[in-house]
Amino acid sequence: MKIQDFDYFLPNDLIAQFPPKQRTDSRMLYLDSRRDSFKDALFRDLPQYLRKGDVVVLNDTRVIKARLEGVKETGGKIEVLVERVLDDHHVQAMIRASHAPKTGSRLLLENNISATVQEHADNFYILQLAHEQAVIELLEQYGRLPLPPYIEREATHLDEDRYQTVFAKAPGAVAAPTAGLHFDDAMLKNLQAMGVTTRYVTLHVGAGTFQPVRVENILDHQMHTEIYHIPAETIDAINDAKHAGGRVLAVGSTSLRALEACAHKHEGELIAGYGETNLFITPGFHFHIVDRLLTNFHLPRSTLLMMVSAFAGIENIRHAYQHAIAQRYRFFSYGDAMLIEKKT
Repeated sequence: MKIQDFDYFLPNDLIAQFPPKQRTDSRMLYLDSRRDSFKDALFRDLPQYLRKGDVVVLNDTRVIKARLEGVKETGGKIEVLVERVLDDHHVQAMIRASHAPKTGSRLLLENNISATVQEHADNFYILQLAHEQAVIELLEQYGRLPLPPYIEREATHLDEDRYQTVFAKAPGAVAAPTAGLHFDDAMLKNLQAMGVTTRYVTLHVGAGTFQPVRVENILDHQMHTEIYHIPAETIDAINDAKHAGGRVLAVGSTSLRALEACAHKHEGELIAGYGETNLFITPGFHFHIVDRLLTNFHLPRSTLLMMVSAFAGIENIRHAYQHAIAQRYRFFSYGDAMLIEKKT
């Protein structure tokens, strides 16, 4: 498979720069991959596509204020994007600077936080932060919300609310699990009243989710690694639903990635606990757990576009995206949704 198979032209004005007025106001394209068909709907119609006994799995990660500005000890300006909090005083980060800081050098972040560069490998640095407060507390106090690069504006107080899901709980992501942004508390209560079970996984979304694939043959691409956690109660709900004929709907590519990465590692079974994965899901992948996927529209040449192509079929995704562009759906993080039935 070549990278050109996952490319498409998107008019710039279809990239959503702001969230809709209300979380549930988005449109939703329903793609039935089993019948090679799709139709236009609204996200608030989602309950009509679910039934009693189904399980909806959501990612409860919380976006941290991962962006910090500062200077090197030589005086040069830098921007730090925390990719992963390693412990109370160490982070893995990307650094934007005119000249890369050297190992052992010191940085001053936000005029208040002293950091030392301990390691540098690939695009990432390990920084040690010398402060009595823990990293998570420092980021909350001094950091800025890291909006995706295609949102061409600075984050505002509106984003601090709307770039988090209403069920965000576990801090650690540098990007929102954007399919979850469509849900409000009323929608979740409505699903529960219908007899639909909602359960959670945690996968901390990394900045690598925005990185395009730059190799000609996609199988030469090296995936970024992400940490996930699957609670026992989520596995129990999935197993109960499967045995009773219910369906598993993963909300977002991150929820799907956590479930399928765990099952891939354990020969089709889900095992409760923490894991780490760099699983690259491409067409031909066998899905063990997820029957349906709610997701947003993804970047051209991205691993997420390859994942949904594996789930729905390359031609189905290509035609659905052509339709979405013609009908002027809103794309990417603050954009509209797709509900996809797995291709069998």
